[in-house]
Amino acid sequence: MTKYLDVHPEDPQPRLIGQVVELLRADGLIAYPTDSCYALGCRLGNKEGVDRIREIRHLGSDHHFTLVCRDFAQFGQFVHVSNALFRSVKAATPGGYTFILPATKEVPRRLLHPRKKTVGVRIPGHVVTQALLAELGEPLLSSTLLLPDETEPLTQGWEIKERLDHVVDAVIDSGECGATPTTVVDLSQGEPEILRRGTGDPSLFE
Repeated sequence: MTKYLDVHPEDPQPRLIGQVVELLRADGLIAYPTDSCYALGCRLGNKEGVDRIREIRHLGSDHHFTLVCRDFAQFGQFVHVSNALFRSVKAATPGGYTFILPATKEVPRRLLHPRKKTVGVRIPGHVVTQALLAELGEPLLSSTLLLPDETEPLTQGWEIKERLDHVVDAVIDSGECGATPTTVVDLSQGEPEILRRGTGDPSLFE
């Protein structure tokens, strides 16, 4: 049975955040709101969780997973970013961008793009996501909650509970968070390349 947690979008209840983090530490898989749209998330070391995300979304081996980080200190542990690019990334965060960058050795090999050895990273501005990350003390490994053969991500907590009951371990409902995913910017080759246009203004990297 999937847990359904009604979390306040501006003042998240510590007790409920604690319950979610406890579940994540026990290698659970959650559906949670971000500042772009809902995402599936688990701990970085949760191999079964990664497999479950791949199964739910029918993802291939070349899918870029995203490490959702609390801040730049955490961000810098998992990706290599030059000083020149760091200024651009810092100016655009927190916000609706995912950056593709070369991964450090802290990232398990199974999560990397098989050829490029890159991973997605982002710092969200959503209050509930930030509360989760602060309590967890590590990034959330995430992927947009877009189901196979559907063009729009799921946006309502109650609908996610209905559609993914028994498939995920918890759904966090903090109200509407939009249906537009992040803007994805590949910075791995030094020059920005827009891979997907979304909530973040792409003109900052064009």
